[in-house]
Amino acid sequence: MRSLLLFGLLGSSAFAAPAPGPDQKVAAIAAHVSPDRTKATVEKLVSFGTRHTLSSQTDPKRGIGAALGWTEGEFKALKLETVRPCDTVTGKRVPTPTRVCDMVAIQRGTERPNDVVIIQGHIDSRVSDPMDASKDAPGANDDGSGTAAVMEAARVLSKHKFPGTIVYAALSGEEQGLYGGKILADYAKAQGWNVVTVLNNDIIGNSCGSDGLCNDKQVRVFSEGPRWQGHEELAAQIRSLGGENDSPSRNISRFLDALAERNPSLGIDVMQVWRNDRFGRGGDHTEFLNAGFPAVRLSVAVENYNWQHQDLRVEKGVEYGDTIDKMDFPYLARITKLNVAALAWLASAPPPPEPTVEGAVSTDTTIVWNNFPSAAQYVVHWRRTDANQWQNSRAVFALGGDEVRVAGDGPTWGGAGRQGIDLRGVRVDDWVFGVSSVSADGFESPVASAVTGGAFKPYVAQPPAAPQ
Repeated sequence: MRSLLLFGLLGSSAFAAPAPGPDQKVAAIAAHVSPDRTKATVEKLVSFGTRHTLSSQTDPKRGIGAALGWTEGEFKALKLETVRPCDTVTGKRVPTPTRVCDMVAIQRGTERPNDVVIIQGHIDSRVSDPMDASKDAPGANDDGSGTAAVMEAARVLSKHKFPGTIVYAALSGEEQGLYGGKILADYAKAQGWNVVTVLNNDIIGNSCGSDGLCNDKQVRVFSEGPRWQGHEELAAQIRSLGGENDSPSRNISRFLDALAERNPSLGIDVMQVWRNDRFGRGGDHTEFLNAGFPAVRLSVAVENYNWQHQDLRVEKGVEYGDTIDKMDFPYLARITKLNVAALAWLASAPPPPEPTVEGAVSTDTTIVWNNFPSAAQYVVHWRRTDANQWQNSRAVFALGGDEVRVAGDGPTWGGAGRQGIDLRGVRVDDWVFGVSSVSADGFESPVASAVTGGAFKPYVAQPPAAPQ
């Protein structure tokens, strides 16, 4: 009788399963990605005949204008705020002044609307001649696949609320000179956005290469090493203090790799490729990097060069052209799931801190970073200078005022919006250090390396010291 009475007093909640953790939450959201919806999106994009940047902007059924208009309608149907950043450009592949526009949807954050994560793909297409705006250019995989990932992410994530802002972008002008990427990067700068991460999806929808090699288990993530923006000012410091492998984008790559590894239900493995893009080639994320915003490119594990940038034709039994029948939609859905999980995670986590490190000619190392109101704790990471991934970590509660807490390997302390830790017996010469921030519900930001140029913000050169 007592046990029955006790059960009645406690209620069934005493024996309820624990609340899902961050990985379970984002995996559950990503599970709603639909291969059929991504296929329907690509089919619609292909139906516009060509989406060449120099094609018609006014024809209601064919050309880049029709494609952008349809995309806008899809975003508005999801009750998302839409903007159309534009600029008039000229260049090698845009011989006469042409208005180039992106179609962007914004899902404002509920707590930190200025902290922004972006998913993007380019909506324009082309054939063999980059100046041919009249031939059919289906652009199913390049980059209907990336645009489909953007739109599917919007369909799934718009049903939820997040502390940070998510931006969904279909970019124009990529094939003519990365114009759409620059237009959106300039827009982000003008809005004063704190851009935490840009996920650029370009060619993510086929799993077999032109040599017959197939791989539907991995996605390549390209990331720059030393940051490009500010590199001339940073070069001497990087030479002295290190940081060749610790740009914000490199740490985003590490973050995506770890996220995929912890969540096998996403169905995809990350192949980290540590260069800015494919050998001798480029994509829209580069313009964000040029502006100082962290960005990576996601692309298929193996490319088929017969199916991109080609006129539709058959030669000697070989099919050329970027058509929808060449795509693998279950594979595209898995890459989209990774994007959705990453966006949900990053929009839930506080932004990465900005750590600095000291410890020259000392047996100890001191790490200091800025304290965020949205962070409940921080994690200090360190690894050997020749190690690829972070090897050691220590969680540190967010402190306020002039609070000091002493642990076995050294004290942590905080005050005036800053926090720090002294790592006793850890020699700064032999390690690379970084810090991530963690929300109260366990969402951890990417690691920001405590190196020159490691901050997840555009680098600002410091004025020279005044003469003494």
